[in-house]
Amino acid sequence: MNAVIRAFVLGVILMLGMSSAYAVDKLDLNSATAEQLQSVKGIGPKLAQAIEEYRKTHHGFKSVEELKEVKGIGEKNYITFKEHFVVEAAKSATPTKK
Repeated sequence: MNAVIRAFVLGVILMLGMSSAYAVDKLDLNSATAEQLQSVKGIGPKLAQAIEEYRKTHHGFKSVEELKEVKGIGEKNYITFKEHFVVEAAKSATPTKK
């Protein structure tokens, strides 16, 4: 009986450890720094720079799918990268009336 309880407790601990390892915040394509972009596996300095240039030239990303339009990111890379990014709604600079 002790072995069953130990195995159960060990299983729960392992599951909790795995779930926290995969609970990674997504990066906002419109605000991520080059260093943050490079934290994604497969994105090096050149690709991070290409993403930043695209963002600057096009006044930001409207959707994550726009990553496919960045030079150096094809369909295969997009499928890998899309899970790591979000595009948050732009915050209005003008105050709202009450």
